Amino acid sequence: MRLFLLYEGNFLLHNMASNAKHQDMPPRGGYNPITFARIPARKYFSGSTIILGYFGMTAVASYIYYLTWKKVRQEDIEMRSGRIALHPLLVAERDRAFLKQVRRNRDEEAQLMANVPGWEVGTWYGEPVYKTIPQDTLVIPSIEEFYAHASDKELRKRVEIKFWI
Repeated sequence: MRLFLLYEGNFLLHNMASNAKHQDMPPRGGYNPITFARIPARKYFSGSTIILGYFGMTAVASYIYYLTWKKVRQEDIEMRSGRIALHPLLVAERDRAFLKQVRRNRDEEAQLMANVPGWEVGTWYGEPVYKTIPQDTLVIPSIEEFYAHASDKELRKRVEIKFWI
């Protein structure tokens, strides 16, 4: 049986029958003996060293936790102080916006009903709407009355109505 092999660009004629069979044999003197005895693991730390290391790491971690807790607590106090400081401002802005809308409603009512004889703004043809409460009492209007002369967009924004088209 002949095979042609390509070796560095040249064809070489190779005869398989000319190869002598080579069988692997053990080295002279034989193999080393197989060690099957138990080899214990190396001890890097003793039990007391491990326990002392645990307590040391726990102490360091507790100190770091304490420092972080103090920082988070300080930030929480600052945030609370900021909210307390801003609350009156936000309430005043809300009240200001409320009064501006009520004034717009009153002005719009005066403009719309200017040609109606006997009409007074805030009354029903001169009669108070609420007869059982004092005249200087503020009656909070319903949401429909409050946004009666505002755009639909503002009403929908306030009552969170969304039209998905």
